[in-house]
Amino acid sequence: MDHSNKLFGKFLILWSGQFISSIGNGLTSFGLGIYVFQMTGKASAMGLVTLLAFMPSLLLSAFAGVLADRYDRRLLMVLGDSLSAIGLVFILICMLRGEAQLWQICVGVTISSVFSSLLDPAYKATVTDLLTKEQYTKASGLVQIASTSKFLISPIIAGYLLVISDIKLLLIIDICTFFVTVTTTLVVRSGLASKTYERANSFIRDFKDGWSAISGNRGVLVLIFMTSLLTFLLGIIETLSIPMLLAFSNSSVIGTVETIVASGMLVTSVVIGFLPIKRDYVKILSFSMFLVGIFMAMFGLRENIVLICVAGFLFFAMIPFANVSMDYLIRTNIDNSAQGRAWALIGVITQFGYVAAYALAGLMADYLFTPLLVEGGALAGSVGRIIGTGSGRGTGFLIIVAGIVLSVVSIVLYNLKSVRKLEHKGDLCI
Repeated sequence: MDHSNKLFGKFLILWSGQFISSIGNGLTSFGLGIYVFQMTGKASAMGLVTLLAFMPSLLLSAFAGVLADRYDRRLLMVLGDSLSAIGLVFILICMLRGEAQLWQICVGVTISSVFSSLLDPAYKATVTDLLTKEQYTKASGLVQIASTSKFLISPIIAGYLLVISDIKLLLIIDICTFFVTVTTTLVVRSGLASKTYERANSFIRDFKDGWSAISGNRGVLVLIFMTSLLTFLLGIIETLSIPMLLAFSNSSVIGTVETIVASGMLVTSVVIGFLPIKRDYVKILSFSMFLVGIFMAMFGLRENIVLICVAGFLFFAMIPFANVSMDYLIRTNIDNSAQGRAWALIGVITQFGYVAAYALAGLMADYLFTPLLVEGGALAGSVGRIIGTGSGRGTGFLIIVAGIVLSVVSIVLYNLKSVRKLEHKGDLCI
């Protein structure tokens, strides 16, 4: 076995740990979503918990990216995985003492998010350490499978466990997964030289270097900012899918639906893993984003489980094509020595769309779109005749609007010359 294959084997070990961790995270995410919505009856309360679980990690990831270039990346992953369990333990203790209040859940997810910030930049930079450029797209497909597990495997498991037990069991399982992920990371760390960045520079200088790595290429910068709009629209459907479905179903049905629709991402992730994309990245990115928007609109169209499953399956099936293409275009246009700092800043900029969605989607659904489509609402006699009326139809209408906007954005993206040039520069790097 040659050296590159050995390193890919180490990547598979590292990937397996993240796969298990993703399943655990999915159990907690699904369980807390159901718990908070049933406790408050507000999509905005769910959005608040999701926001606090996401925003600290995002804001701190820029600092974590500098650490990923300065210190042992595998050690940072171990610390991030293990210390993030503290927040979950806090929520579990509160629930064991009685019903956890909304503020207690918010505190717990915030603590977990703070320490999780160490993980993502170090993980992405480690992937670059381990693999050759020819292995990037294959690895990206496998990484998508791990990411998909929290949508594919976790919901149906969580839905079943919530029937026979409660959310406390989900939290316990998630906490236990940290032991597995820490072990796999330590296995990869042993026998692999740690790549670190020169420590003489200040944090401010490192941030500037990271910004220079992405802002020096107009195409990369445009793609990053366009992606932030994409994440905003995706964050809307992520926040509102459970409230929309709970309007006419229950938690066990939702778990089954989420597993079915997420299998679309699994199918295409496996295909990309074995048949990696080798050209036309910009075209694939734009076309897949266009279809994601169309299927998102279909997802919110009617309170029909079959239609929701079909549209959701196709929605998720298109996402890996967009993610892999985007990953390749950015990764091959950034110098490896700045990967940690660059990916941290890219994460802050692109994923800020999620922050905006988590903060605004629930409020828009509760106080703007839902009143429009209840009986007697302003749009009940027009839009309501097409998509129906009721407590969940305003949420569905918001998802439809988001999907249409995304399809329009994809057309704009394809026609940007600065983005199309990225593919030719990436080809020169292979």
